[in-house]
Amino acid sequence: MTAGTRVLVLNAGSSSVKYQLIDMLDGSRAASGLVERIGEEAGRLLHLPLVGEPRETLRRFDGHGEALAAVAEELAKDLMGLDSPELAAIGHRVVHGGLRFTRPTLITDEVLAEIRRLIPVAPLHNPANITGIEVARALRPDLPQVAVFDTAFHATIPEYAARYAIDRRVADEYRVRRYGFHGTSHQYVSRATARLLGRDQAELNVIVLHLGNGASASAVAGGVCVETSMGLTPLEGLVMGTRSGDVDPGLVFHLHRVGGMTVDQIDDLLNRRSGLLGLCGDNDMREVWRRAEEGDEDAALAFDAYVHRIRRYLGGYYAVLGRVDAVAFTAGVGENSAQVRAAVCANLEELGISVDPELNAVRSREARVVSPSYGRVAVAVVPTDEELEIAQQTFALVHEV
Repeated sequence: MTAGTRVLVLNAGSSSVKYQLIDMLDGSRAASGLVERIGEEAGRLLHLPLVGEPRETLRRFDGHGEALAAVAEELAKDLMGLDSPELAAIGHRVVHGGLRFTRPTLITDEVLAEIRRLIPVAPLHNPANITGIEVARALRPDLPQVAVFDTAFHATIPEYAARYAIDRRVADEYRVRRYGFHGTSHQYVSRATARLLGRDQAELNVIVLHLGNGASASAVAGGVCVETSMGLTPLEGLVMGTRSGDVDPGLVFHLHRVGGMTVDQIDDLLNRRSGLLGLCGDNDMREVWRRAEEGDEDAALAFDAYVHRIRRYLGGYYAVLGRVDAVAFTAGVGENSAQVRAAVCANLEELGISVDPELNAVRSREARVVSPSYGRVAVAVVPTDEELEIAQQTFALVHEV
């Protein structure tokens, strides 16, 4: 058990590191920042201290080790360096935990090796997460470090919902099943929704719509996830900024056989050149809506396809849950686009779902209800806080041991 009260949360991407230093006494941010374009000449570190002006460093960072060393230097300038006795632990976001890691886990050599074995099912994410862990452990080998997995919250999905209807031997050999992602966001938002409504989470059924450049939905019954839209990878499910979401699997064979495309080209198409970007050339919902309002047919089609897919999942999850007490919108689009929220909830009064136009139009960073007082289902806007969720889970674990 550690005496410190602060947790450093690290989210290492392939060419970036996001970080937040969180004081667990009140959940406040002591500092935060971002290192981006690691390995490029035009690297950038933006440090946001609790007190004072933001500090920006523009230079090349040759690797994650150099980037994290620079982060440590910035924190030290605020007397909050990695050697601070106030630092209780480092919490790492890890995208894929497979079936083994279903809760926050203290990182050991064995745990790191297992995360490495999961790279084939998360080739875009786990390698970067591993690099961040290795560098942080080298900088502070004596400090507890915890992995918090995006997939963990979805590990409670029933087997019949998690299984794809393919040969079980093939599925088991290659670990093919629905894992789900954005778990820390769905967990935080489902709990925060109960708090907003003054309800016991154990008695609340919530559909969480995490709508950002990556987007996913989940059905949460009494605080337990029972269904989610992303699957083996983060590609399945909703229409996203650059990802297609659901497509006929036969599309892959068609593009290969008829279009002559390679597996890598199809992967690039579905992950990086599809979604809103593929439909209209923009992956920013604000721009898509502006163009649609001005009569751009491609943008209008993209907006409608985006909303239609969400509504399809919303209705399906209503059936899965049987009773829905709340629908919670979160992440960049969910929190900021009144147009998307209104379109998703349009003509669903028979299901008890509607939004009050005036409440829905209000912009705020606070959690709030945007449905009319008579609505049977509360429609809420709940800002997500994945970093705080990771910090809380990390802090709780290191105080168990």
